[in-house]
Amino acid sequence: MQPLGTGIGWRPEIADAVERMPGIDWVETVAENVCPGHLPKSLVRLRERGVTVIPHGVSLGLGGADRPDAGRLAALAERVEALGAPLVTEHIAFVRAGGPLTASPRLEAGHLLPVPRTRDALGVLCENVRIAQDALPVPLAVENIAALISWPGEEMTEGQFLYELADRTGVRLLIDVANLHTNHVNRGEDPAKALAELPLEAIAYVHVAGGFERDGVWHDSHAHPVPQPVLDVLTDLASRVRPPGVLLERDENFPEPAELERELGAIREALEKGAVERAAGEPPKTGAAAGASSATGSSEVSEPAGPGSPRRRPAQGDAERSTVHPATEPARQRLALAQAALLSALVAGTPVPEGFDRVRVGVQARALAGKRADVVAKVAPELPVILGDGYRRAFLAYGHGHPMTDGYRRDALDFAGYLLAEGRLEDARVRAQVREWWLERSGPTPRSRRPGVRLARATRRVLLRR
Repeated sequence: MQPLGTGIGWRPEIADAVERMPGIDWVETVAENVCPGHLPKSLVRLRERGVTVIPHGVSLGLGGADRPDAGRLAALAERVEALGAPLVTEHIAFVRAGGPLTASPRLEAGHLLPVPRTRDALGVLCENVRIAQDALPVPLAVENIAALISWPGEEMTEGQFLYELADRTGVRLLIDVANLHTNHVNRGEDPAKALAELPLEAIAYVHVAGGFERDGVWHDSHAHPVPQPVLDVLTDLASRVRPPGVLLERDENFPEPAELERELGAIREALEKGAVERAAGEPPKTGAAAGASSATGSSEVSEPAGPGSPRRRPAQGDAERSTVHPATEPARQRLALAQAALLSALVAGTPVPEGFDRVRVGVQARALAGKRADVVAKVAPELPVILGDGYRRAFLAYGHGHPMTDGYRRDALDFAGYLLAEGRLEDARVRAQVREWWLERSGPTPRSRRPGVRLARATRRVLLRR
């Protein structure tokens, strides 16, 4: 694949600005927000201009205990084809837990949660990645994620975990330098050490994004300017290898186009600074133990890789990649129980599993609840309008005892149904509006399009004109 260059995350709110922005070589769009048969006209125009569009998935849950859902993989492949993308990306994360493997209700996080860096989790992740690779028509790259919490008993560093994953599957890596900074603040992990251990030749492209710090916790918001420490990590990466592509992510609080252009300029400057250091042969930054193995005694952990590493990673199509190994079943069972216990503590208020930082789990739980309320307000914007200032309070009260089980759109319907069934709406006008909203969306087709409803409304209009 040809180098991508400089890109920006395409979002409907900034679509016009992105089209006019100079120096944009490619864009990335959230795969689940694209309908293959009805592509946004802005994306169509960008493609016609020769701008590469890459779909970025958020719902596969490759780090979960279950094998990837065939329907989700088929939908992702369909989006790849519709966009003519040379690559597709996802995350090293779990997004749901429970179900048959644990004989417990299925729970949805609505968020990307970290997998434990253990042999069990690595084996499951490798098999899941191979399954996804077989189902997708183009190469897959997977992204390291940001986290507020750490798993107890981890056996590898992030760099070693990613190296082993790439080595065993041939998958490419999407390195998010903002996430490396987040994990530095929240988990005490050295970004330089992670970069020293990565298989740099496997990098497909790089993400850069902003966030903010509150009470010693870094929140990867994608809603704030890119801070200097994140740019410094990007420079460190560029001093080791020339990234094939770099992309600015922004999901909320979109600034004026000129501000986005200034951020892109700062990203280019950070890359140039790293390139100068690389050309001069300056040694990259190193942490206290950068490049040293810190795994717990496993002889299987690879030595850190750099450019030109002699280790051969399996290529796309290798027999090893396409094999589903029954031997992973015990590991899947153990991982399923561990992930279900953590997710239940985060979204259902059950006790925090042993070994986790209870304060950090509480911070993550509140962040998930707030994000859930915000996303439901986006997918069902009528509800905050109807409920006014009481929307957020009402939703948080609902969410406390009703974990999400089937995505945000279902969550919005369940929330409205809860308000009606539990008699939570004292104002008759508000109650009627919520009821009408729920009826319109709860059936297989919108209520307003059903023949009986259309006839009744037409009859009412005729009677009112008399």
